[in-house]
Amino acid sequence: MNHDDLTGTQKQTVTLPDDPTPLPQRLLDGDRLGLCQAVLFDLDGTIADTAPDLVAAVNKMRHDRGLEMRPLETLRPFASAGARGLLGGAFEIGPEHHDFAVMRDEFLANYEADLCIETTLFPGIDELLDQLDARGVRWGIVTNKITRLSAPLVALLGLDTRAACLVCGDTTPHSKPHPAPLLHAAELLDVAPERIVYVGDDLRDVQAGFAAGMITVAAAYGYCGDDIPPRRWHANHVVNSPVELQHLLRDIG
Repeated sequence: MNHDDLTGTQKQTVTLPDDPTPLPQRLLDGDRLGLCQAVLFDLDGTIADTAPDLVAAVNKMRHDRGLEMRPLETLRPFASAGARGLLGGAFEIGPEHHDFAVMRDEFLANYEADLCIETTLFPGIDELLDQLDARGVRWGIVTNKITRLSAPLVALLGLDTRAACLVCGDTTPHSKPHPAPLLHAAELLDVAPERIVYVGDDLRDVQAGFAAGMITVAAAYGYCGDDIPPRRWHANHVVNSPVELQHLLRDIG
């Protein structure tokens, strides 16, 4: 998740082109997967299906205002865009709206109060992580969610003692699509960025991974938004399910 991804504060955004990875470079990088030694994952929409609780938080706001709640499937594509996306989907407002900051804080408070009610790992993710653990492959999480939301959620999902690192939206001065969070994670893993795979369900994940020099995988089973389809992100690989991801990563490490 990203765009004001539950950061709680608005960060300076980095504007990058829609297709961030030059196609010839993507093709040259294709054979590097077998040389990789570690895997990093985005959180929302990649490892965990957090949309039900995110949508519930914004629907509580609608209910409190006497408005009808909107269906999960209507708001689901906005989940990777965090507070900005969900407030836009539920109320048709953006950061320029005079009530946005107050409504963002209300949304974050609602979400923090019910952080992991219906959130689950995507089917197949636990098995994938088991496989990585069994092979001794180090893996971690890089998300734009702030620490006060990410750390307890990761713990509630039972991943806190398994992940080799957790880098959040407020860990470094920049958030994705800037490469700083991924480069910080590489330092924590003590693995060169070019030997790391980064998996995410948002264009910004691919932008950040490419800028960091990592192999990028677009998780097309995630939220992905309504704008540019994953196959146009110029990721090194695109997977349509965690099972496909398992097969793709079978030789890592």
